[in-house]
Amino acid sequence: MSSLKEICAGLPLDPLPPNRGRDPNVPHAPVRTPNLTPAEERLALRNALRYFPPNVHATMAAEFAQELRQYGHIYMYRFCPALRMRAYPIDQYPCRTRQASSIMLMIMNNLDPVVAQFPQELVTYGGNGQVFSNWAQFWLVFHYLSTMTEEQTLVMYSGHPLGLFPSLPSSPRCVITNGMVIPNYSSREEYEKMFAMGITMYGQMTAGSYCYIGPQGIVHGTMLTVLNAGRRYLGSDDLRGRVFVTSGLGGMSGAQAKAAVISGCVGVIAEVDEAPLKKRHEQGWLMEVTSDLSHCIQRIREARKAKAALSLGYHGNIVDLWECLYQEYKKTGELLVDLGSDQTSLHNPFSGGYYPVQLTIRQANQLMNTDPQSFKTLVHESLCRQVEAINNLSDAGMFFWDYGNAFLLEAQRAGAKVEKKGGGATEFKYPSYVQHIMGDIFSLGFGPFRWVCTSGDPADLAETDAIATAVLEEISSTVTERVRQQYSDNIRWIREAGKHNMVVGSQARILYSDQRGRVSIALAINQAIAKGKVSAPVVISRDHHDVSGTDSPFRETSNVYDGSAFCADMAVQNFVGDAFRGATWVALHNGGGVGWGEVINGGFGLVLDGSEEAGQRAKLMLNWDVSNGVARRCWSGNANAYEAIQRTMEDQRQLRVTMPNPVQEEHILDHALLG
Repeated sequence: MSSLKEICAGLPLDPLPPNRGRDPNVPHAPVRTPNLTPAEERLALRNALRYFPPNVHATMAAEFAQELRQYGHIYMYRFCPALRMRAYPIDQYPCRTRQASSIMLMIMNNLDPVVAQFPQELVTYGGNGQVFSNWAQFWLVFHYLSTMTEEQTLVMYSGHPLGLFPSLPSSPRCVITNGMVIPNYSSREEYEKMFAMGITMYGQMTAGSYCYIGPQGIVHGTMLTVLNAGRRYLGSDDLRGRVFVTSGLGGMSGAQAKAAVISGCVGVIAEVDEAPLKKRHEQGWLMEVTSDLSHCIQRIREARKAKAALSLGYHGNIVDLWECLYQEYKKTGELLVDLGSDQTSLHNPFSGGYYPVQLTIRQANQLMNTDPQSFKTLVHESLCRQVEAINNLSDAGMFFWDYGNAFLLEAQRAGAKVEKKGGGATEFKYPSYVQHIMGDIFSLGFGPFRWVCTSGDPADLAETDAIATAVLEEISSTVTERVRQQYSDNIRWIREAGKHNMVVGSQARILYSDQRGRVSIALAINQAIAKGKVSAPVVISRDHHDVSGTDSPFRETSNVYDGSAFCADMAVQNFVGDAFRGATWVALHNGGGVGWGEVINGGFGLVLDGSEEAGQRAKLMLNWDVSNGVARRCWSGNANAYEAIQRTMEDQRQLRVTMPNPVQEEHILDHALLG
C-alpha cells in the first residue's frame, strides 16, 4: 500500500512497481479505435517513453505497445497507485502550500472509485472525461504540487505537466488547458488519433479541471430542470403522480434517479449496463430495479395512482422502453409518461457513449472495436427508432427536451425526424433544456456554485449548509419575485440535501445562485473559517455549465439568437479574467457536454482559508465570473439578462456594461434592405 508521501516522490522507477494490469473489480472504459498508421503507432510509443529514463525503455516499450493495440491507448496500468484514491483531509498532503494540497485533494476525489466512472483509465465521467491521459502524468503532477511554493505555477497541457514556472503569489497555482486544438483539426476522428498518441486530451468539464463532486452536482441541476419543466409544460411544480422517463445511470446521468424523487415525481431510467445500475441501487439513489418491461409498466401505473415518488431503474435499452410506452398508449389510450429526456453520452456515440438497441452491451463493445463502420450504422438506425417513438408519444401529449448531451444533434446526423421548420442553426423539433428551461435562469445570473470542505468532516459541511441557507433567506426578502422563486428552490434543495445522502466522495455541496448570492456565501464561509466555526479551508468552484463558463451552441448558449452562439469569446475571456482576479487554479477546455469540437468551456477553483486576501479574491473573481456571461447575454438581446446587469451596475459603481439598443420597428429593416 502506497502512502501520500510516496506518491509525491515522483515516478517509482527503482524498482519498477509490479505490473498488475487491469483490475477486474472495477469498470473499464471501452476499447478505443484510433486507427493509427504504423508511423503514428511508433510516434505514440515514442511519446509515452519520454516520461522514463532509457534504462527502462525496453521493458516499457513492449508493455505500452501491447496496451496501445489491446485498448487503443497507453494508460500505463503498471503505474496505477496501490494507495486508495479518495479525498483525504487536507492536512495529510505533504505540501508546502495549502493551495497545492487543495488541488491534490480535488484530483484524488476525481479518481476515487466511488466517484470515477472508469478509475483505472483516469476517466471521471461521461465515458471519456479524463483527469490525465496516463498514470505517469499523475505521479509527476503530485511531485510538482508537493514541492510548489507560492511563487510558482504548474502549467498543464492536456494532462501533461509542462512544469513549474515562476509567478506571483497572486497568480493561479495551476493553469490547465485541455484539447486546445487548431479549429480546422478539431474533428472527432483527429481527436481519437491525437489522444492515442498522447498529445491531447478530452477533459469533459470538471474531470480535467479537477472540480467534479460526484453526481450530486447533476442531481441538483436535474432537480431544478424537472421542477421548472413542470412549471412550463404542466403548469405546476407539484409533480406527484407525474412520470419522467429518461436514460443513463452512469457518470453524471446517475443523478437522475435521485433528482426525480426529490422533485416528487416517478422517475423511470433505462440503463443497459448492469454495473452502474447496481451501483446506484446500492447507494440508495435508485429505489427499484427491473429488467421486465411488463413489470416496469405495472409499477408506473401503481406509482402514478398512488402519487408516490419513485425511482425505477429499467435494465435494458431506452429504445425498447420508449417503444413499449407507445405500444401501451396505442393499446389502451393511456399516456403513461408526462416528461421525457435522454442522458446517454451522445457526445461520444461510437465509443461506448450510446448502445444501439439491436445489440447486447457485450456485442456492442466487441463490434465497435472490430467493425466501427457497421457499429456506426447500427447507432444511427437505433437513434431513428428512438426518435420515432418519442415523436409518437410527443404527438400524444408528452413533453420532451434535449438534455444538452448532443442527442438531437446526433439524431439529426443519423437522419431522424428532428428538424424544426423555419428553425435557426441551433434549433430542433424539441428544445434544449437551456432554450426552454435553464436559459432564463442563466440569464438571471443563476448557475451551479459549489464548495468542498477540505477537512473531510461532515460537521463542516453541515455548518456551511447552514451558512448558505441563512444567506439566501436574508437576500430573498429583497429581490424580485422571479429571483425569489429561484432562491426558494435552492433553499428547499439545501435543506433536504442532507436527508438524501447526497455526498459521494468529498464533503461537497452545490446550489444554484446568482452573483449576489455566490459572493455573499463565499464571504460568509471565509469568515466562518477565520472564526474557527469551519475547521479547515474550503474550495469554492462551479460547474463549467454555467452563466459565463461555456460557449456551446447546442446547450449553454443555445438561447443566444444574435448569431454569436458559435463564438467562444465569453468562455475564453472568463478563463483569463478568473486567472488574474484571484482563482487558485483555472482551466479551459475544448469539448464537454455535447462533445469534442462543439464547445469551449472553462472553470476554476479558489481556496478560502479565512484570510482577508481570500475574501478579496473571492469577491473580485466571483463578481466577474457571473457578470461576464450576464453582460454577453444582455448584448444578445435577452430581457432577463438586461434587467440583471442593470441591477448589478446599480450595486457596483465601477461596473459599466455596453447596453444594446434593440430595433423597435421592423419595417426600418425591411425598407433598408429593399432599398
